[in-house]
Amino acid sequence: MKKLLPILLALLGLGAGAGGGYLLRPGAEEKTAEACAPAESAIADHDAPSDAEAELLAEYVKLNNQFVVPIVAGGEVTSLVILSISIEVDAGASEKVFAQEPKLRDAFLQVLFDHANAGGFEGVFTQSSNLDALRVALLEVARKILGEVARDVLITDIVRQDS
Repeated sequence: MKKLLPILLALLGLGAGAGGGYLLRPGAEEKTAEACAPAESAIADHDAPSDAEAELLAEYVKLNNQFVVPIVAGGEVTSLVILSISIEVDAGASEKVFAQEPKLRDAFLQVLFDHANAGGFEGVFTQSSNLDALRVALLEVARKILGEVARDVLITDIVRQDS
C-alpha cells in the first residue's frame, strides 16, 4: 500500500500536467478568439446610433452631496432622512445641471421639507406611492430650473435615522 500511493500521485500529477499543457498549448488562444469574435454581419447591424437616436440617449447626473431632511414632531427633531438624488438628463446636458446645482439643491430641499411636513417620511416611507409622489414633485421643480432636458429624478439612496 505504501508503494501504491506514490505511483497514484505521480499518475495524477502527470494527468494534470498533460491536461494543462493541452489547454495552454500555442494556437489555442487564436481559435478561442475566432470563436468568440462576432460575425461582421452582426457588427454591421449595430452601427453608431443616428443623430435622432443619439438625442434619445440619457446621462445620469448624481448631485454631489446628500440631502438631510429633519423630521419634526412636537417641536423637536425626532428623526433624520438622508437621500442621494440623481437627475436623468439628455445627453450632453450634465454641465447645465452642475451649473444650476445650487439652485436645484435649494428647490429640492424645499420639496423635501414640504414632503416631510406633510408626513411623507412617517411610517412606511419607502412605500411606492410615497416615493412616486416625491419623484413627481422633484421632477417638476427640476424642469422649472433645467427645462425639458430633465427627464427624471432618481432617488438612489434613502435612509431614516430615528433618535
